[in-house]
Amino acid sequence: MLIPLAALGVVFGDIGTSPLYALRECFAGVHGLPVTPATVLGSVSLVIWFLIIIVALKYVIFVLQADNKGEGGILSLMALVRRMGPEKVRQWAILPLLGILGAALLFSDGVITPAISVLSAIEGVSEAAPVLSHLVIPISLAVLTILFFIQSHGTTKIGALFGPILLLWFVAIGLLGLGSLVACPKILYAFNPMYAVDLFKMLGFKSLLLLGAAFLAVTGAEVLYADMGHFGKSSIRLAWFAVVLPALALNYLGQGAKLLSLGYLPTNLFYSLAPTRFLVPLIIISTLATVIASQAVISGAFSLFRQSVQLGFWPRIKVTHTSESNIGQVYLPFVNIALYVVTFLLILGFKKSGNLASAYGVAVSATMLITSLLIVVIARSLWKAPLFLVLPVGALVLALDAVLFCANLSKFASGGWIVVVMASIITLLMTTWIAGRKLLHQSVIAAAVRLEDFAREMSSASVIRTPKVAVFLSSNAACVPRSLLHNFKHNGTLHATNLITCVQTEEVPYVKPEDRCALTECGQGLYAVTLRYGYMESPDVPEAIAQISSPLLPRKDPLQFSYYLGKESLVLKQSKDMASWRKELFLLMSRNALDASAFFNLPPNRVVELGAQVEF
Repeated sequence: MLIPLAALGVVFGDIGTSPLYALRECFAGVHGLPVTPATVLGSVSLVIWFLIIIVALKYVIFVLQADNKGEGGILSLMALVRRMGPEKVRQWAILPLLGILGAALLFSDGVITPAISVLSAIEGVSEAAPVLSHLVIPISLAVLTILFFIQSHGTTKIGALFGPILLLWFVAIGLLGLGSLVACPKILYAFNPMYAVDLFKMLGFKSLLLLGAAFLAVTGAEVLYADMGHFGKSSIRLAWFAVVLPALALNYLGQGAKLLSLGYLPTNLFYSLAPTRFLVPLIIISTLATVIASQAVISGAFSLFRQSVQLGFWPRIKVTHTSESNIGQVYLPFVNIALYVVTFLLILGFKKSGNLASAYGVAVSATMLITSLLIVVIARSLWKAPLFLVLPVGALVLALDAVLFCANLSKFASGGWIVVVMASIITLLMTTWIAGRKLLHQSVIAAAVRLEDFAREMSSASVIRTPKVAVFLSSNAACVPRSLLHNFKHNGTLHATNLITCVQTEEVPYVKPEDRCALTECGQGLYAVTLRYGYMESPDVPEAIAQISSPLLPRKDPLQFSYYLGKESLVLKQSKDMASWRKELFLLMSRNALDASAFFNLPPNRVVELGAQVEF
């Protein structure tokens, strides 16, 4: 039971705090519904069935099956797409772009979630003490500042409390809903989906606005899928059906019962369920729950960008491991600062959680649509699922996701544009980095010398040898690195042992230790070394080389080897392959990327950098 309990804190924090604002948004604002029995029963029915269809059926039962060696999320799907082979990927040329867009949208979601969650919890202060309403924004900013500040210290100790606190949260919201439901049992009619259908008929085109508001109840579903690798399918399913779904359903039913009893929308629908004497404890629990939800999303953003770097979608950035026992717990300073600044500005700009709700949902609905499309393609092309099954199920799921995406686009002018702008900027940066690396690789390969040819040339030449071991990092283990050529050209010597080392990222989360290294002897003291890592791993070249067991190599401490890196100075040239402004952008990103010696964990006092100019 410990793993499902831990899953409560990490996996369900986002969706678990949605009752703070989701149903309220159906009735709030200029386009909010009037509070009548028909609108209340229809809205609650829609939320309940969204939880059942989208989260329980689609994600918890079906989508969790689409794992890549146990890992889930949009980038795991991207890795599966790549496994379809180059020809299939070329046939579906838009799929890689969709995966990148999905990752960018998830990051945008990671910015909004802390802002709307914490702000909606702290707004309970206005309910408990209206005279303190002016402190809602300062308190929210203070809570978020503390949250982002502690990221660098790791969350192992705090994480141990996540599960119990979220369990307390779900029990609390379930009991609050149950108390209100008992006072007005008529709300149980909401389990009949025809109330939602009748409301759609009554609203007509305006039902899109209702869909966009009710969708807020399921915005944590994509996080649920992304965190699958930490806890496994069975733990997530057990936690969902045993605790989360009953608690959420009871609370939404209770909120609906309160609306039926009052006949109007109270100042804060969620907090109106609590007796006055329990309001302050509830605000405290709500704040803790939203902080935990925000923590889960922030950790997810760290993992997302770490995977993006490993897969070659983003420049190298600093990754700090905050736990000796759990390699998945990492801290990325750049991502943390970016999240904090944007979240801070969002709270200052929108001021109320209701205003932020307009920006929320666009990113998640778009990501859900992309996830469904990728799974349909993978099911047919990679898993060879029969067409008679893929077509009807895929069409039904894609139709639902498309409608929900269009419904959330109705919020574009009132705040959704922020998400679109953020996702577009991140997508532009990612695609520019990918395209630039491809051009640079082509330029380097075009001028490269084959390792076998170089070894043959050395066999017939008189070469001075240094009795040491040199490791030359290269993007291609079959070719001679520029750093080796420059070293030989300027110093006229070669090391006795030269390891041409290429680090590759595989389309799996983790690589088995026995599959980590491949060694090939090329003659004349030249060896091609390929080190393989999964996209959830951080490369450590000295450690991997130390694990090489081969009679071909001398048994020496890899920390005493010399590590040679090529320090290319990029010279831009006019070409039709890439616009000049994108080349300039790539050059800027390249200059700000983390130094290769730090990224590959090379000993600083053993690194030699040799410069060269490269046209691209």
